[in-house]
Amino acid sequence: MRQSGGAANSTINRELAVLTRMLRLAYETSKLVRIPVIRNLKENAPRQGFFEREQFEAVRRRLRTDLQTALAIGYMYGWRMQNEVLALERRQVDLDSGTLRLDPGATKNDEGRVVYLTPALKALLAAQLERVERLSKQTRQIIPYLFPHLTGRRAGTQRGDFRKAWTTACEKAGVPGMLRHDLRRTAVRNMVNLGVPERAAMKLTGHKTRSVFDRYHIVSPGDLRTSLSGWRAHFRAHRGYPEIAARPLNSDNPKHAPVAQVDRASAF
Repeated sequence: MRQSGGAANSTINRELAVLTRMLRLAYETSKLVRIPVIRNLKENAPRQGFFEREQFEAVRRRLRTDLQTALAIGYMYGWRMQNEVLALERRQVDLDSGTLRLDPGATKNDEGRVVYLTPALKALLAAQLERVERLSKQTRQIIPYLFPHLTGRRAGTQRGDFRKAWTTACEKAGVPGMLRHDLRRTAVRNMVNLGVPERAAMKLTGHKTRSVFDRYHIVSPGDLRTSLSGWRAHFRAHRGYPEIAARPLNSDNPKHAPVAQVDRASAF
């Protein structure tokens, strides 16, 4: 019935998980004699969409300046574009402390987040705040939003989306069909490849479970080529099998969030 209505197998499985939980609670309170067997449907493999750096830059420069800043946040921290980045308000940017925060209850998992800004991203946000302040003075209205509409009859109102502009930018950049959510997958992959401890990366992106985080960590052909090149170079240098070191790049303690490591590896 749900499939005939167009529901994906993954959506049905999430609903079955809720049903299974309800049945288990009923069983534990003696309201059900036994728990029926419920089998999950086969789900499609995780989407493989992610951005290489040059692809991201090609799309980004084809968008208006304020949206370029929004994209930089999504690319850097893996925040959800529509519900987290575009929903930001000016009060959530603190240039003095160099932080950007999401309030508790405003995210998908209801947990707040605070990230430290790189110098380049801090400059982008400072410029965006100036744009909004100028618009506020021009329209003589208080604008709380970080990414409002800057022109037209909706100037000053909250921007809910920019799908048409995104689609056009992707087509002109030669990467049609890419999604804003691919920025989230890209951020996860970049953090893991940089050696950011997974616990810290999950805090930055807002992933609550390891299983979902793993679905977002996609290995690209470029990653494989880079790894193979490094492996061969080490093999030639040592004339034997290379030793493998498995620890965070910038800290002996995997609990420490490697903010400095992210800073050094990104233009944002």
